Amino acid sequence: MENVKRFDMPKERETDRLVGALSEKIARLTRNGDMPATAIPGLSLFRREEPTEPFSGLYEPSLCLVAQGSKRVLLGSDTYTYDARNYLITSVHLPTIVQVTEASRERPYLGLKLVLDLREVSGLMLDTRLPAPAPPQSRRGMATGRVTLSLVDAVHRLIDLLGEEKDIPILSPLIHREILYRLLTGDQGARLRQFATRGSRSQQMAHTIEWMKQHFTEAISVDDLARMAGMSPSSFHQHFRAMTALSPLQYQKQLRLQEARRLMLTEHLDAATASFRVGYESPSQFSREYGRMFGAPPRRDMTHLRQIAVSE
Repeated sequence: MENVKRFDMPKERETDRLVGALSEKIARLTRNGDMPATAIPGLSLFRREEPTEPFSGLYEPSLCLVAQGSKRVLLGSDTYTYDARNYLITSVHLPTIVQVTEASRERPYLGLKLVLDLREVSGLMLDTRLPAPAPPQSRRGMATGRVTLSLVDAVHRLIDLLGEEKDIPILSPLIHREILYRLLTGDQGARLRQFATRGSRSQQMAHTIEWMKQHFTEAISVDDLARMAGMSPSSFHQHFRAMTALSPLQYQKQLRLQEARRLMLTEHLDAATASFRVGYESPSQFSREYGRMFGAPPRRDMTHLRQIAVSE
């Protein structure tokens, strides 16, 4: 065991060094603020100079890396914390509560998100001889994994392309494919394979969740969703909760409330109009459920969010 530790320590130090260099690159690129869209498809860069209050967010299938600072994500009753040594991977769209927990002006939170296409993962699984992964510990659509030297090295080279945009169309897909390979062969590879395997139960659930995300304003029936996933209603309900930590109706409710909050904040809709827009029939029910989720009724919450925006 001691030999293993001596062998791994140089690699850990090199990983930490590369993560530090990555933080410097992200700091330079975000000195004027976040880059929610970059010249590289699916790549976003983020910066925060102080811890944030908990806020709602919808995680899409993606890899999230932190080069400096830390972030906490609440999914149902589960808590995921990721930092410079642990990444977050998400395999389906999941409504969450998010908080940057470690950030300052001197050492800002610096992170990135890379959107994952499960069809590309499926293709990679078919085209290569991947080592057999360890069995996944749960069926959740979200997990944290250990940042490795090979993974952060590939991410470095992807970020470097932002300085050579003419190379992005050719080299970006190649490096993206390498990152997928590193994830598939890493400690969360089995979980990712579950969702990318054609015909698997996890993939059927992922397709159903994607449909729900696109149609969350419509009335839904668990029986119809179960038929869509090719399962019995009881089996569907069980697998849905195992994957999302929510029931199907809770999932739909959170999508509706998050979208209504966005509409009120960015399009300045009143609460009643926003509630009808996202599928509620009763504004009073909407206000009650909104208050339970966000800790304040719509008008007070909007006032608070706008005060934060002005101060920032």
